[in-house]
Amino acid sequence: MPETPQEPYGGREPSGGQRGYEGQEGDDGYGTPQTAPPPQPPEPQPYDPYAAPQGHQQYQQPYGPAPVAEPYPPQPYQPEGHGGTETYRPEPYPAEPYPSETYGTETTYGGSGYATEVPVRHDGTVPMPVVEPPRIADGQPAAGEAEPYGPEPSVGGRAERRRAAKSGGRRRNVPMPVSAAASAGSASEAPMTRLEARRAARAAKDGFGVIASRAVGEIFITFGVLMLLFVVYQLVWTNVQAGLEAGKEKDRITENWANGDGKEQKAFAPGQGFAILHIPKLDVVVPVAEGIDKERVLDKGMVGHYGEGTLKTAMPSDKEGNFAVAGHRNTHGEPFRYINQLRPGDPIVVETRDRYYVYEMASILPQTPPSNVSVLKPVPDGSGFTEPGRYITLTTCTPEFTSTYRMIVWGKLVEEQPRDKGEPKALAG
Repeated sequence: MPETPQEPYGGREPSGGQRGYEGQEGDDGYGTPQTAPPPQPPEPQPYDPYAAPQGHQQYQQPYGPAPVAEPYPPQPYQPEGHGGTETYRPEPYPAEPYPSETYGTETTYGGSGYATEVPVRHDGTVPMPVVEPPRIADGQPAAGEAEPYGPEPSVGGRAERRRAAKSGGRRRNVPMPVSAAASAGSASEAPMTRLEARRAARAAKDGFGVIASRAVGEIFITFGVLMLLFVVYQLVWTNVQAGLEAGKEKDRITENWANGDGKEQKAFAPGQGFAILHIPKLDVVVPVAEGIDKERVLDKGMVGHYGEGTLKTAMPSDKEGNFAVAGHRNTHGEPFRYINQLRPGDPIVVETRDRYYVYEMASILPQTPPSNVSVLKPVPDGSGFTEPGRYITLTTCTPEFTSTYRMIVWGKLVEEQPRDKGEPKALAG
């Protein structure tokens, strides 16, 4: 018969024997006397700050019935944290025989989804919960916090939009950081559907209003450039061209005088040059041609003599009469531009084939209508002359750059000198 294992300190008691109590002798039921050993203290265990707290445990004997655990006293009401309930370690006893010291930390998770580290004493208890506000970075909600407007619509193709529709409604519009914007930009480069591609191409095209405004703008710019070129032509180029034409005509006149038969002409063809006008004060030396035709005479930088039709006037060689001429005040050589600066007594000299005729400025009419032809009469109206004589009349347009009115300057003959005797004092000075 095999030997039955002995259980001296617990388990099933053998039949017919007596179990000895603590500090007493007995037998094991087989007639062998037994003596209970002295009680031994439990072996000390190393402290583990991360082990589950056990509270205050009483000393237990290795034998005998286990003591009944004391119930925890009722705990006071603890307020909830931000968005959820914090985890607390209850105090097993209202008072502690030793000062509270922190031997470690424990991480708990509240209802709002953020982690909180709280101090843990050497016995595993936590005095008070530490509540921290939710951490929000870059405009995004904290981890675990509910979105009030749902997730943000996804960017991309049809499958991504379906997933976004399943995940929730429209998300609130929050600014994205630079890194999020860069990731969104890379996500926007995903292939588009055919309908989206057509809409994008249609949106990239310019509308009718944009095209029309561009066309109108180009027309105005072109018109402005043309106007600028026209102004430059009128103010600069016409003067250059008229100066060249007038210079050629002056050379031709002096050459004819040198090669002529010595007889002075009384009549000339329209556009033919026959004299040279000098205004020393204004530094003007310009040829005089027959007629006041704009294209053949005036636009070529010359001065025109009123010698045709009803406006025919006398010649300088006539013993009596009014020698009247016209010239441009602006553009095309502008020989009469500054005649308004002449003052009584200023010389005006007409040089012909045989003689110099010296006039002195007598009076000026600043403005008169173009229809006032009485200023060309042998005794001009408004000139201050009261009796017949040998006079000169200069006419030009006014105000400047317009032809609305006429300016009139009159002069009276004071000296006549043959060309073979040299220049008169008015030119020599």
